[in-house]
Amino acid sequence: MRQLTDAIFMLIPRIALNHIKKKVTPGKVVILTGARRVGKTFLISQYLKSLNEKYILWNGEDFAVHDLLKRRSVQHYKNILGDTKFLVIDEVQKIPDIGNVLKLIVDNFQDLKVLVSGSSAFDISNETGEPLTGRKKEITLFPISESELRPLENPQERFDNLCLRLVFGNMPEIFSLSSIKDKAEYLREIVNSYLLKDILAFESLRNSDKLFALLKLVALQIGKEVSLQELGRQLAMSKNTIERYLDILSKVFIIYKLTGFSRNLRKEIVKNSKWYFYDNGIRNAILANFNLINNREDIGMLWENYMMSERLKYNHYNEVIYNKYFWRTYDKQEIDLIEEKGGKLYAFEFKWKPAKIKIPTAWKTSYPDSEFNQVNSENYFDWV
Repeated sequence: MRQLTDAIFMLIPRIALNHIKKKVTPGKVVILTGARRVGKTFLISQYLKSLNEKYILWNGEDFAVHDLLKRRSVQHYKNILGDTKFLVIDEVQKIPDIGNVLKLIVDNFQDLKVLVSGSSAFDISNETGEPLTGRKKEITLFPISESELRPLENPQERFDNLCLRLVFGNMPEIFSLSSIKDKAEYLREIVNSYLLKDILAFESLRNSDKLFALLKLVALQIGKEVSLQELGRQLAMSKNTIERYLDILSKVFIIYKLTGFSRNLRKEIVKNSKWYFYDNGIRNAILANFNLINNREDIGMLWENYMMSERLKYNHYNEVIYNKYFWRTYDKQEIDLIEEKGGKLYAFEFKWKPAKIKIPTAWKTSYPDSEFNQVNSENYFDWV
């Protein structure tokens, strides 16, 4: 089996690069977000190589940059920027009051293009939210997607590589590592060193043991409804604390939430949510389980999590306007994913191996005009 490594890894075409090229325009701030180690800095460097104009690149973790921007006056910024046409700031959320700084710059340098990036949606929202209302465009960079791998894999390789991705995920650097041992060590390192670094940076959030315990419980409940009260009982934490921790974990792009769909509240469940990981490798690193799929009992969870995340990437990169839900009734009829777009409902059930399944009677009766499809390992490719 030929894996995508070394020079091939460098050639993986990132769809977000085209979005940056399209959205970077004078008078707007383009905000590139995504988890740590997902390739934001590399993507920015790729974009800068394509430019034929003068630019300034700053790192928000450099305190010299903080000092440079501290004096907030138009003339001071004119002295700094000179005839620069493009300003780029990596890890922008580290700069104090950066939202108002960028607002002053954008409002007074109308020919200047601005691109900033950061790994915490929480911090970036706090720092750039209100000041940049109407002045920003946002792009999320995810782990490598199936769409981005398509030009580099032939059909004979695809299934074997997919089996590896279900276990080790799609973080960019994974594709530069050839051995299973190296992939596992890399994932353990980024979970311990990078993801916790972001999470524990939040004020008054110091209990890494509880965070790991919470993540493990979520990792074991992929595809199942998660009760905040039950999580609280298992971890001896309040419901409000659990809710806050889950929100923070979603803001640093580790997990995301799927809510229930209902137009008939008496029959359909909407109280609890489901949670998924942006990357299968991160999920498996938290569980310390890198067994290959032939030695796993959770292949259904791996497949559902992978398909959910790949569909999320597909819809984001294609700028699809839609709502997403799961569906379940009190008598336990359920569908994994519901997409609502253009006034129509689309239902999807995930199965690793193709299987004959019937449309739930309650769904068919309540929503006869909807579409229903099974997504399995043989037909998934065009769906993502």
